[in-house]
Amino acid sequence: HGAFYAVGAYVTAILTSMYDVPYWATLPVSAVVCAGIGFLVGLPALRLGGLYLALTTFALAVATPQLLKHKALEHWTGGVQGIVVDKPDPPFGLPINADQWVYLFSLLVAAILFGLAANLVRGRIGRAMRAVRDNALAAEATGIDVALFKTRTFAVSAMVTGVAGSLSAIVVGFVSPDSFTVFLSITLFTGLVVGGAATIAGPVFGAIFITFLPNVAEQVSKAAPGVIYGVVLIAFMFLLPDGVAGGLARKSSRGLGRLLRSTNK
Repeated sequence: HGAFYAVGAYVTAILTSMYDVPYWATLPVSAVVCAGIGFLVGLPALRLGGLYLALTTFALAVATPQLLKHKALEHWTGGVQGIVVDKPDPPFGLPINADQWVYLFSLLVAAILFGLAANLVRGRIGRAMRAVRDNALAAEATGIDVALFKTRTFAVSAMVTGVAGSLSAIVVGFVSPDSFTVFLSITLFTGLVVGGAATIAGPVFGAIFITFLPNVAEQVSKAAPGVIYGVVLIAFMFLLPDGVAGGLARKSSRGLGRLLRSTNK
C-alpha cells in the first residue's frame, strides 16, 4: 500500500502547488483516484491469490519510486527534486499555529475515516466481506460475488491509504520519490500485523508502534528499526497472530464468558 500512499501524497502536492486547489479539497480527489487505481489493480491481482498476490503488490511498491522519477512524469512529480507543499494557515482566525492546525485537521479526518470504517464493517457489505475472508467457497455458495467483493475491499483500502498519503504531504510539507520506498510498505505491513488485521482499533495500536519505534530504535543504531521490524513480525506471527487489538478482544470475550458462567452458578 506504499504505492497508494505515494499516489495520494502526489495528488495533493500537484493540486495544491500547480492548480491552487485548497488542501482540504484534495483529500476527496485523492480518495477517488486511489480507489479507482486500487480497483483496476485489484481486478487481475486478487484473482491470483496467495504468494502471487503478495509478489504483485510488492512489485508495485518497488516500481512506484522509479515511476515517479521517470522523465515523462517529471513535469508533474518534480522528479528527484520532489514538490514543496505549503502548510495551510489556521482558518477563521484561530489562535493556533500551522502545525497545531494540521494536527487537528488530521485528527478530524482520521475520526471521520474511523467512523466510516466502523459503519462499513457493521453493515451488510462488512458482513459479506467477513464471510469472504472466513470461507470464500461458503460465501460464494450463498450468492456472494467473491471476486467483486475482494476487488471492492482492495479499492476501499487503497482509498483510505490515499487519504493518509494526502495528510502526510500536508503534514511534512514535501513529497519526493525517495519518501515512498518499499520500506514504507514494509512499515505499513508491520503496523497492520502489530495492531491486528480486520479490526477497527488495530490501526491505532499499529500507528503508535511504527511512529514511536524508529525514534527509540535509532538511538541504538540506524539499522535498528529494520531489524526490530523483522523480529516483531516473526514474534507476532507466532505469539499474537491477531495483533494487539485481536488479542485484547479475545481476552475480553473470555473474561465476559467467565463472568456469565459465574453468575449462572
